[in-house]
Amino acid sequence: MQMKNRVSVALGFLALIFVGAVLLAAPFARVEGAWGHWREALFTSFSAVCVTGLSVVDIAAEYSRAGQVVLMALVEIGCLGLMTCGTFLLVAIGRRLSLSREFSLMNAYGVEQVQGLRGLICWVVGSMAVIETAGALALYPRFRSLFPDDAAYMSAFYSLMSFCNAGFGILPRSLASFEDEPLVLCILATETILGGIGFLVIYNLCTFKFLRRRTGGAGRLSLHTKVVLRVSAYLLAIAFAAFLLLEWNGVLAGMPVLKKLYIGFYQSVTPRTCGFCVTPTEDLKPLTRLVYETLMVIGGAPGSAAAGIKVTTLAVLIYTIKAMCCGAGETVIYKRVVPMEIVRESIVIVVALTALATLVTGALFATEADSGIALDALFFEAVSAITTTGLSVGDTTASLSAPGKAVILAAMFAGRLGALSVVMLIGDREQKTHIRYPTEELVVG
Repeated sequence: MQMKNRVSVALGFLALIFVGAVLLAAPFARVEGAWGHWREALFTSFSAVCVTGLSVVDIAAEYSRAGQVVLMALVEIGCLGLMTCGTFLLVAIGRRLSLSREFSLMNAYGVEQVQGLRGLICWVVGSMAVIETAGALALYPRFRSLFPDDAAYMSAFYSLMSFCNAGFGILPRSLASFEDEPLVLCILATETILGGIGFLVIYNLCTFKFLRRRTGGAGRLSLHTKVVLRVSAYLLAIAFAAFLLLEWNGVLAGMPVLKKLYIGFYQSVTPRTCGFCVTPTEDLKPLTRLVYETLMVIGGAPGSAAAGIKVTTLAVLIYTIKAMCCGAGETVIYKRVVPMEIVRESIVIVVALTALATLVTGALFATEADSGIALDALFFEAVSAITTTGLSVGDTTASLSAPGKAVILAAMFAGRLGALSVVMLIGDREQKTHIRYPTEELVVG
């Protein structure tokens, strides 16, 4: 039953992608008013549902307003996840959730008790709408001056794309048009951060002060929330310092100090989760791109729009290494022992993503051997696709051959399924065995 449900979710995911491709190729969705090429529509749909943002076409030039709305809908559904959307619809029409569905979603959002899960799922959808609406309203006053005829639409589009951590844009050169707009960049960065820390953290932050009133106990932040917030803050600070240090006399040369600071702040936010950029990626130094690749691999938090290994996985690995160096037998984070199963899962996640990155990079090296695309650009593209970040070096995505684009499609799909892997674990996760084997030492390292 477990494998059957996994396949069902994956097939449902693919079905949504193919429906999106048909809609994006339809005449009503295109500026030309005629049927578009199926390959371009399929790639765009894959990228949208996987919340990546890589594109082989100019979104504004290729798709009409209706087509862009379809794109926004695909990104929104992809961000929420098929199972969460399906559960919300069941709750909305008053149907009871099955026990397996409750436990799978309980694992996905880190809820330890089934009680209140329906309210949590409703809250997830509602909070997403509230944050995106608040972001659009915050952007609107400035966008009314920048885009007098399309202020409301532009505000809604970029608010949604930022919170969902998708890098689709309808302005030339990504967000370069906003390089002199610190308020706009700060709003978009805030939404990207909120989308990257995950719904569970937002839920905990919004409700923990009220737990005493409801339960009679003292409200507290969960270990998950503490780890996500602290590690995310450290990564932002490190990325901010690294970008300024490496690019102060690079892409930031000649800019006023204040402009360097707010552009540096935005550029420290986007590599881990979102495909927007203010400064072109191809203009960055190779070492800066290496920092970007590291941040993309780490990604955001579980239950968020971001992929990657996740900040909690990074924390578990760091504290496990610390425990080994100190001779401790357990991984302890903030006076809480992390179960050995979580440590094992963290190791598997890192190994699996590393193996996938190696496989995808090798495949691109093979398919693009005669394309003239630099090897470091292909590696960057592979990491961006696997982690569903959406950044690209120049026009690498559009320059790929048909087999190369197929590799990127598979990488995006695999990366997105990685983010949904907990949701697909329906039923019992452990296989009990009554056989015990003898222990024997093995030399490693």
